[in-house]
Amino acid sequence: MTPAERRAALEYAAERRILVLDGAMGTMIQAHAPAEADYRGDRFADWPSDLKGNNDLLTLTQPALIADIHRAFLDAGCDIIETNTFNSTTISQADYRLESVAYELNVEAARLARRTADAATERTPDRPRFVAGAIGPTNRTASLSPDVNNPAFRNITFDTLQAAYGEAARGLIAGGIDLLLVETVFDTLNAKAALYAIDEVFEETGALPVIVSGTITDRSGRTLSGQTPEAFWNSIRHARPFAVGLNCALGPDLIRPYVAELARTADTRISVYANAGLPNALGGYDETPESMSAHAAQWARDGLINIVGGCCGTTPEHIRAIGEAVASVPPRPVPLFEPRLRLAGLEPFELQR
Repeated sequence: MTPAERRAALEYAAERRILVLDGAMGTMIQAHAPAEADYRGDRFADWPSDLKGNNDLLTLTQPALIADIHRAFLDAGCDIIETNTFNSTTISQADYRLESVAYELNVEAARLARRTADAATERTPDRPRFVAGAIGPTNRTASLSPDVNNPAFRNITFDTLQAAYGEAARGLIAGGIDLLLVETVFDTLNAKAALYAIDEVFEETGALPVIVSGTITDRSGRTLSGQTPEAFWNSIRHARPFAVGLNCALGPDLIRPYVAELARTADTRISVYANAGLPNALGGYDETPESMSAHAAQWARDGLINIVGGCCGTTPEHIRAIGEAVASVPPRPVPLFEPRLRLAGLEPFELQR
């Protein structure tokens, strides 16, 4: 399929069924317990910094491992796989002194996911598979000070974020993705920098669908930068994303009311990929495929979702169960709202006539 044919197929599929996203790349990598030498490979054998934990680097040093993980999720029935690029920005790679390979990480991760997804499409031509270019939040926040003694201090600027996100987006597009996924948004200003950068890149390359996925950090029902789900949507709705949603931090039981809030207020598709519960005392996750799929089935029956998958702790078994649970339920119809002035600070504001 050509890129244009894949985009048309994505729109066609999204109109007719709930699409299934993959599960947790990090969880699957950890299950293989790669050692420092695995992260380094031959190319980075003499690198002066420790590299263990830099999961994105495995795209270059252990590509077979990453391809196997993609393949496992595709075999479990997912429609969309994410590239292994959650931390593939110069900002995040600075922790390992690997800023110079950030662009390459995005290109090669996209190519690897593309090859794996295309192979799955050849096996199931009636159900084409798609690649989402994952863009994580970085380890910096543009809205909040990391210094409790100096609330005005910032350790990152909007322009620096914009440049890093733009480089990542260019690499992902060059590698052949079908859509961009700005995910795990805990600071809306970071997301706005990403969306601004993506718009600039689209002027050069042509537009692709974009999903924006926020993170409600705890039971307060707010992002780390303080916004409610509706306020978050009001802040980014100008980008007219293919879907908006939530991922990470919470399990399927706790995330539901915030998904419902977005479903009530957003005039676009809704995505959700929750953690497999909250971490237990050993750092693991206790939600089973059966329990997570029961929640997903209820979300679908209640007309809340268009795209569903899994975040931290979710495996191909979780994704298989979730996909089977929503297979017979139609996607949430995208509502049409009367045009109004809708603004946001920490809370949403809608001007009533």
